[in-house]
Amino acid sequence: MTDASAPVPSDVSALRAGAIDALGLAGIESPDVDAELLIGHVLGLSRGQVQAKAITGSPVSGADAAEIAGAVERRAGREPLQHITGTAPFRSIELSVGPGVFVPRPETETVAQYAIDALGAVAGGAPIGVDLGTGSGAIALAMATEVPHAMVHAVENSADAFIWATRNFERVGGENARLVFGDLASAFPELDGLVDVVISNPPYIPLGAIPRDPEVRLFDPEHALYGGADGLDVVRSVSTTARRLLHDGGTLVIEHGELQGAAISALLASDGWNAIATHRDLLGRDRATTALR
Repeated sequence: MTDASAPVPSDVSALRAGAIDALGLAGIESPDVDAELLIGHVLGLSRGQVQAKAITGSPVSGADAAEIAGAVERRAGREPLQHITGTAPFRSIELSVGPGVFVPRPETETVAQYAIDALGAVAGGAPIGVDLGTGSGAIALAMATEVPHAMVHAVENSADAFIWATRNFERVGGENARLVFGDLASAFPELDGLVDVVISNPPYIPLGAIPRDPEVRLFDPEHALYGGADGLDVVRSVSTTARRLLHDGGTLVIEHGELQGAAISALLASDGWNAIATHRDLLGRDRATTALR
């Protein structure tokens, strides 16, 4: 706990150095990045501006210094940075996030690219995309903003996550983005056979597995993490729903764990999907599987 009687550093340089030390000791992978983002969040500055003010030793008020110290303490307790700042960047958009919704990860930005490319490649008219289990709305809103002539539909069945998704759709989404509350297994019957692209980042962690990162283990909602005994219960529902929604030749994109590519490929093959391919992320780990209806 922070000692309220201890002197609080009163300039950006000292605050930055102290925050980096505290976050490094807590096991944060990039303590300098998180320190600068937390300081910038409180002071209304970019990372570059924080760095510049650290060089010049710009003063910080006692109230702001105390707020920064509190934010650093929360992050040192492994509370997600995005919960503290209330925002998460995703591709070209910024999302509101917090307790009750899965925080979008950088690797999902690459997965979303497969759906965006497929949606943008549809010839003629207004292509239709569907995001099954949208969470914060990250993937659906990226598709809608980056392929503005498409119509994107998203569904979420967690009441807590739906609150965050609604907020993001109201702030980021346009007339081509639609959000509904419901279960993905029965979603959008009016679109059966009409959809060009279906994407999902479903819960895929097996029940017996324990996530390595405390931020995931302690703060992400279990509803968004665990997918049954083998982690594939929701993936099976995604496969079934996507086959119902997509027209012949339509594209399916599924994000998954690094050890699940072969199992998901086999599952999709048994369901009759074509052109099944597993794709690696920037770290060389299996991260997504695509298939054609």
